[in-house]
Parts: sequence; C-alpha cells; structure tokens
Amino acid sequence: MFAIIVVLATVMPVFLGCGNRQNGPQMVERKVTVADSLVWFANDAKDFPRMIALCDSLEKTGDFSSIRANFYRGDALRESGRDGEAFECYRAAVVDGLKDYGELWCYQEAARHYIKMMFNRSDYEGVVNEAMPILAVLDSVETVDPEARLMIHCMLGQCNLTLKQFDFAKENFEYSQKGYREWVSQDSTGRAAWCAIEDFDNIAQKYLGSGLYDEAEVWLQRTDSLLPALKAFAESRNDEFLYDSRYTLILYHKISLAQARGREEEASRLYEEYKTRPFGNSDFGRIMVAEYLVNSKRFKEAADNLMGLDKFLQEYSVEMTMDNISGYVQKMQANLGAGRRDTVVYVARQIVENFDSCLTRQKEMDAARLATIYDTQGKERQISQQQAEILKQRVIGLIVAIVLLTIFFIIYTLLRRRAAKRLAEMKAAQERIESELRIARDIQMSMVPSVFPDREGLDMYALMTPAKEVGGDLYGYVLIGDKLYFCVGDVSGKGVPASLFMAQATRLFRTLAAQQMMPAEICTRMNDALSGEDNESSMFVTFFLGLVNLKTGHLDFCNAGHNPPVLGTSFLNMKPNTAIGLFPGLEYQGEEIESIMNETLFVYTDGLNEAENMELEQFGDEHLLEVLKQTQHESAQQTVEKLKEEVARHRDGAEPNDDLTMMCLRISGSAEEK
Repeated sequence: MFAIIVVLATVMPVFLGCGNRQNGPQMVERKVTVADSLVWFANDAKDFPRMIALCDSLEKTGDFSSIRANFYRGDALRESGRDGEAFECYRAAVVDGLKDYGELWCYQEAARHYIKMMFNRSDYEGVVNEAMPILAVLDSVETVDPEARLMIHCMLGQCNLTLKQFDFAKENFEYSQKGYREWVSQDSTGRAAWCAIEDFDNIAQKYLGSGLYDEAEVWLQRTDSLLPALKAFAESRNDEFLYDSRYTLILYHKISLAQARGREEEASRLYEEYKTRPFGNSDFGRIMVAEYLVNSKRFKEAADNLMGLDKFLQEYSVEMTMDNISGYVQKMQANLGAGRRDTVVYVARQIVENFDSCLTRQKEMDAARLATIYDTQGKERQISQQQAEILKQRVIGLIVAIVLLTIFFIIYTLLRRRAAKRLAEMKAAQERIESELRIARDIQMSMVPSVFPDREGLDMYALMTPAKEVGGDLYGYVLIGDKLYFCVGDVSGKGVPASLFMAQATRLFRTLAAQQMMPAEICTRMNDALSGEDNESSMFVTFFLGLVNLKTGHLDFCNAGHNPPVLGTSFLNMKPNTAIGLFPGLEYQGEEIESIMNETLFVYTDGLNEAENMELEQFGDEHLLEVLKQTQHESAQQTVEKLKEEVARHRDGAEPNDDLTMMCLRISGSAEEK
C-alpha cells in the first residue's frame, strides 16, 4: 500500500527543509574556543575547503581533538555534497567512544549524523550494530541534549521493526516517547515539540507500512496531542510552511490508515481536507496522495498527480531501487485504470530496463537483513540465504506479472501458483527454525542451576523466565567449602545472540570463581575476555557478583552496571562500575559488607521492576520494596514465587517485555553442610 511513500522517503527531508535539525537551538552548552570560532566563520561563509584545511591544521597543533576535527570535517564535506567522505569522518568521530566529556556535543552530533546517514541508506543492520554502544554513552549522561539520544532511539526502533524485531522496536519507541514527553514539558521554545512530532509521525508511518494498524493509530494520536505546540513554534519562527507540511503529512497517514481499515467515508472526508492544504496541492503532496487515489479506483486523478513523478525524482537525484520500481508499478496501475495505454507501455519499459540492477541490490540487502536475525551459527546463515532466494522469486513473480498484465493474464495466474509453492517452502523452513529455537531454550535452561546448596543455615533459590524462546538473563553459583560465589546478569538484547553471549558469561564466571578470585577481579577478567575486537556486535552484560562466607556472613561483592539488590527492605548503595563487555582494560571496584547474617538479600534483573501492563505502566522500584516489606520470609523460594505472582498480576495479560530473573538468599547461624 505504501509504494509512493517509500519512493519519496529519501527526498522528503530535503523538500520539507527540516532534515537537518542542527539549525534549531541547542540545549547542550558548547565549550567554545577561538579555534571553534575560526571554523564557524568559514562555515558561515560557505568556504568549505578552508573549513577542512582549518580542521586538519588545528588537529595537528592539538587545538582540536580527533572527535572535534572529524565532526567539523564531516559537516564541511556533507555541505559540499560529498556524503561518502562525510560519513567516514562522522564514523571516525564516534568509533573510539567518548573519552573526554568536554567533547560531548561534538560526539553526539557526529553520532546523530552517522546513524542517520546509515538509516537513509537503508543500512538497517548497520544502525542496529552501531547504535547500541553510542546509546550506552548518551543514555548515561544526564546533561546531554536529549534530541540526539531520542532521535537515535527512534531510528533504531524503525530498523528493529523492518527486521521484524518487534519487541526491540517497541522498547526503543517507548523510550523515545517518554523522553520526548519529559523534554516537551520542560521546553518553552517549542523546539522539543517540533522534534517529537517529526519522530512520532515517522514511527506511525513505519507501523502503517508494516501493516500494524493498532500501533499506527496510537502514534497518530500522540502526534495530534503535540500539534498545538508545533503550531505555536511555527508562529514564533514566522514559518507557516513548517506547520502546514507536517500537519498535511499526518493527515495523509490518517487517510491511509482509514482506507486500510475499510473506513472509506472517513478517508474521503480527510482527503477533502487534504486538498485544501497548501502542501497538499504542491507537487510533492499530489504525488504522495496518489496511493490513496489508486486504491480508491480514482485512476484518472491518480494518473494526473503522477505525471510529474519522473521530473521530481530526477530533480532530487533519487537512485533507482526496488522500492522506486514499486512506485512506478503504481504509476502504471493508475494509467492502466485511466485507459492511457501508451503511458503504461512507457512505464513498463522503465521497469524492465532497471529491474536487473535493482534486483541484485535488493537480494544483497535481504540476505544481509535475514543474516542479522539468524547469523549466530553457520546453519542459521544458510537458512537466511535460502529465505532470501525465496524472496527473490516472489519479487520476480510480482514484477513480471504486472509488466505483462496488459498482454497475458494467464501468465500472472501461473506465476502466482509458483509463488504459492515457494511460500509453502518458506513456511516449512520457518517451522524448522522454531523447532531449533525450542531445543536451544532447553539447552539454555540446563545451563542455570535448578538445585541449590543443601546446608544448614543457608536458604537459597533462583528463577529465570525468558521473554522469548531463548533469552539473555543468567544466574549461577559456585560453592567451595564455606565460600559461596553467586551472580545474576542481564545481557543486552534478547533472542539467540543474547543467549550465546549469556553462555560465554556463565562459563567465565564458573571458571574464574573456581580459582577463588575476589568478585572485582572476576569482573575485570570477564570484561577483558568479552570486550574488544572479538565483540563485533558490541553486546554487554550488567552483572552483580557476590562472595559470602557462610560462617561469618561477610559479603564481598562487585556490581557492574546492574540494578541495585535489596538487602532487608532497602536498596544497596554501591560504587558505579560499567557493564561488562563495553570497554576493554577497565579495573572494576569491589565492596564489602561486614555481615549479612539473618538478612534477606534479593537480586534481580530489570525484567522485574520494568515489567509493563497493557497501559505500559511499569512494576516499579517502590512496588518491589512494598511487596518485600509485606512478605513474611518463610523461605527464599516463597519470596521469589511471591514476586513472580505479583509481576503476573501487574501485567494482567500483557506479553512479557523482558527476561525475568530473581535470586534470593538468607544465612542464619552457621551454615554447615548436611
């Protein structure tokens, strides 16, 4: 349904004049130097060669860090139309991470352009892989301008949705929504509403294109709630076009949603309003709404609107892709319905001439996308290639059928039969994958202990419930004499990649604990093993590791970016340590408590306190403490089962949004082995 929208997506930011948000006022205070002023002067004069030369010189003299120099250099190259070189400069600015928070503004702006350029290239796998370590930095800094962080979360969610990673998409979209709401409530300039409504509308459009109409309707309602603030912002800038263009785009998405749900009268009423808007009567607006007209069988209007499509795409230098061919198919349908046979033949010739190169590019992209989902073992890669081949055959069937529609209808019927056969093969392959994932779940669950130490005075129990077939949470213990090592961890992400990373972390914990190291040293060595060049997917694990003396109750522990455990009825105050796997070469800091004798220690992952119900309300830290205070500790298992029941009651039928792991232990008197 959304062929024309896909075609125009690459030129929309340029046409609307709001693709580069950097022109708006920034919230982050910049550390301005004389060197910055020199570069800005060259930028204002549009002397980009001089701007690049200044960056090179100032970096050599030490007046610019590599992050700052590469950021300004990337801006100069991008403004010069040298996007490929600009992309490499932005990449160089963020690839080594942020080591000096004085460079925060340059880092975040370079990161935003870097991710956005990958997104605009449809490199969804690249965005998924690169955005996580960047967001780990931006999400940890409270003073950072929220726009860059929230925009990257939004683009990451759209990539997750394209790759069918629905839970990750929802997670990122809701993070953006909450962040924007907070920013809008604190911002008096209107800029926050401008940024929020642009991203909310993009999310709604993405859900529409994915056929998820309930979600699309929710996000369109959220855009409506921000329209008054956007109008005030446009009026403050004396920019009527800013409001009209965005309002009309939202109106078009409402038309598409109403039509998709069979509400034709509503769609027609909205279209009449659409035609009264200045943007709706522009070349861009007329081309965009042709999708609705074709689906409404108003072929003559659609064909008239699409007459300028070739000129429009040529003016904005849009590269011919399979998505663009889908747009031309729509143009052919409109002209066929309008009886304009000569135009149909002309458009069909354009499709045939560009089909081979577009199909090759699409095949490479689809294979890469499927490999991202299943590329954990050689077998998964083979499955992804097989499914990409099936997709190729379906695309061939669709294109050939449309091109020959005016000549042989029977060919179309034969190709549909072939496509149905291929679809059956694809379904069989999917069933094999699901079977293997069930086996993987059984293997993973066997890696965490289900039997706990049977010692007098020691009460210990733990439970793990993955949100999907396999998950990324872990727990474990190692008992050596009177020393009990125990841990709880939460790997970034979910699914098969997280489960493999979880297996590595579990193995390392057991191996190092068996050598009777202190918790901080174990975390340090685990970080060295899991980070660096071997961690190509930039995964990490938050980790709480404890060592308790069962005779004295003395507790040594190290917390690596994990949720604070509850001791008794209050959260532990702990030193900050970075999650394991992000940065090699870190030295982790340990802590100790003289005795936890006769105290209940409860350790958990964020699948507990961040569990959501149908209204997206979280279980919460206060609710957790309240349940623990009201629970009479009869046993560790009883405490864990009680929390599990409370979480299920809170969800009230909602699907789990994250893996859930809990561990409870209590030492009373001398813990002697039975």
